[in-house]
Amino acid sequence: MSVLERDEEMELFRAGMRDVLVSTTVIEVGVDVPNATVMLIEDAERFGLSQLHQLRGRVGRGSHASTCVLLGNPKTDEGKARLSVMTKTGNGFEIAEHDLQLRGPGEFYGTRQSGMPDFRLANIIRDVETIAQARDAAFELVRRDPHLELEEHQALKGALLRFWGEKLSLVQVS
Repeated sequence: MSVLERDEEMELFRAGMRDVLVSTTVIEVGVDVPNATVMLIEDAERFGLSQLHQLRGRVGRGSHASTCVLLGNPKTDEGKARLSVMTKTGNGFEIAEHDLQLRGPGEFYGTRQSGMPDFRLANIIRDVETIAQARDAAFELVRRDPHLELEEHQALKGALLRFWGEKLSLVQVS
């Protein structure tokens, strides 16, 4: 369909002049049809948790009861886990936590958007309290010696430069 035809069909659906709309994930953004009550997502295991949550949010906006059916045949453990999460909760915060566990946060100072960070000892999910304590200690150290100029911090500065190299400049940008 052309953009004009697609927009016309979506408007007819929104106005209640079409009972069914078959769509790609374009439906995810900008479509608000309060009377939409049923959504079927084919190959649901191929979508990420955030996208499934957003798609599911397209129905049930009005006063009518709604249903979102996730149709899939996951072949991987990750696909099975994603669909399991979506059938157990509608809480966006819980879904985000599961997404973090499944995909990882990616790089903090880099371009990789998924995967576990290269921590040598800590696990970002299991060791949340320890990481928070380390963060507080790091902020205090930087507050006292922002450029790591004190003699006692020279070994740390050298290790940071060796480990992070050019990525360290990304920290200084913001």
